[in-house]
Amino acid sequence: MDFKRSDFPEGFTFGAATSAYQIEGHATGGAGSTHWDTFAATPGNVVRQENGDLACDHYNRYAEDFDLMQAAGFDAYRFSTSWARVMPDGRTPNPEGLDFYDRLVDAMLERGLAPYATLYHWELPSPLADEGGWRSPDMHKWFGDYTACIMGRIGDRMAAVAPINEPWCVGWLSHFLGHHAPGLRDIRATARAMHHVLKAHGTAIQTMRGLGLKNLGGVFNFEWAEPVDDSDAARRAADLYDGYYNRFFLDGIYKGRYPDAVMEGFAPHLPDGWQDDFDLIGQPLDWVGLNYYTRKIIAPNTDAWPSHEEAPGPLPKTQMGWEIYPDGLYKFLTRTAREYTGDTPLFVTENGLANADVIVDGVVDDAERTAFVSAHFDAVKRAIDAGAPVSGYFLWSLLDNYEWALGYEKRFGLIHVDFDTLKRTPKASYHALKSALAR
Repeated sequence: MDFKRSDFPEGFTFGAATSAYQIEGHATGGAGSTHWDTFAATPGNVVRQENGDLACDHYNRYAEDFDLMQAAGFDAYRFSTSWARVMPDGRTPNPEGLDFYDRLVDAMLERGLAPYATLYHWELPSPLADEGGWRSPDMHKWFGDYTACIMGRIGDRMAAVAPINEPWCVGWLSHFLGHHAPGLRDIRATARAMHHVLKAHGTAIQTMRGLGLKNLGGVFNFEWAEPVDDSDAARRAADLYDGYYNRFFLDGIYKGRYPDAVMEGFAPHLPDGWQDDFDLIGQPLDWVGLNYYTRKIIAPNTDAWPSHEEAPGPLPKTQMGWEIYPDGLYKFLTRTAREYTGDTPLFVTENGLANADVIVDGVVDDAERTAFVSAHFDAVKRAIDAGAPVSGYFLWSLLDNYEWALGYEKRFGLIHVDFDTLKRTPKASYHALKSALAR
């Protein structure tokens, strides 16, 4: 790595991130069915119809995983709790699930890892999906009850909590593009889901404040949108992409409105009285997390909304086909502080690279990941130097894991997982990061 811990401000948090369904093994501990299980069982949705039933078996192997984190010198662990494990029917607490997260948090603390929790990383209990899921006007109430249940149990030990990982994925990717559960392609469902995600976010923040929790934030995903050329049509297309991907949720929370370009398509489809919900949505936040991986080159295509398409970019690509563009992280950190959050601490809550990693003679030489992480840490350092209040960075991901619709094909981990034997093998990037983080 081309950096060391001392290059960053005192107290800067270095962490790694995962999510429950992607690593735990969902067919354990009394967890209930989720809409992702249904989605994955439907032919054509997921590579080889793979699911998270076993994943990395972190449910049984978390001690080994945390030992590896501690040995690498990490300060914090960003994890998620599974709603369907905590409340299998979405409403009724599961003592076995609550006990598991109790043990998990205590194991982090025993190893000096600060717990950064996310309440929802996409595994909605099937009974709530049957009642409309994120389209339902009752969703924020259900989510508030879940928040009270899990944080009533483990909230006293949290370093930080965010309600929902990547609202764009919960709303647009899942209800408009249909790539994630519930797999819809419906603009009315999308507009409502994106609004209800924000109501649930605000309700969870309000609920946790009532429980006395501190250091509450939000986690949003970003893709830098570049117009394919200097034409007015291309700029409008890129502005629209920027609006529904990058600005929609921050505008709702910080400005009490939605971007005009997005409202051209959404206005007829939002629920009655949506304009009255921004007091709830705009609950004050103590920090904001940015998940960043790539940029997109946007070109106009038709007069239909949203009138754009993605054009191929010239930069080197990851195994996902995503351009490697560290400047986008710098731009988002500085823009978010300048236009939305001011002095509120910012965290890079996800950043990482999918790579075709293989074990050769017991070693995984993932030089591409080491270079990717180094370049993005440089972007973070430049953002700090430019005045952005960046307080930490969480690498995605600690482990190779279940990559949603892509099954087990794409490897993002610092630690290689053999999905047959479940053996863990730290990669070269793990060892490089360990050296960089040494005190």
